[in-house]
Amino acid sequence: MKKQVKVTVIDGQGGSLGNLLIKNIKKKYPHLHILAIGTNGIATSNMLKAGADGIATGANPVVVASRTSDIIIGPLGILTADGLLGEINAEMAIAVGRSLAHKIIIPMNKCNVSIAGTEKIGMDRLIKDALSILKDVLLDLDPDIEYQ
Repeated sequence: MKKQVKVTVIDGQGGSLGNLLIKNIKKKYPHLHILAIGTNGIATSNMLKAGADGIATGANPVVVASRTSDIIIGPLGILTADGLLGEINAEMAIAVGRSLAHKIIIPMNKCNVSIAGTEKIGMDRLIKDALSILKDVLLDLDPDIEYQ
């Protein structure tokens, strides 16, 4: 039996990005098991409503999931100590950054971090781009499965 790909979505604040990511991933890849980790209860709740298969809240789940995930998806702030308006501590940012998981980072130009070379595009386009990257990563991890 093949190993199931472990996808972790991390979000904070209201969890709106995580919610959109999970809804779109589940629509396109319903067989994927998605662990949603919110930096607060509201974010976690919103990602659960989107269809996450498992949920957790807080710093330690981010650290633990970073060790075991194949793919981590979230906003740029998950790589920045004090990111997401202070909801990401240094330990969390280090854990995500050091993770061997493939990281799909959404370039949210907020919280005093801007990414040169990115244009101001809407959330729908960011989600579409993230799903395209996810497809490529899934194909690399398991070329025997046909992804659309």
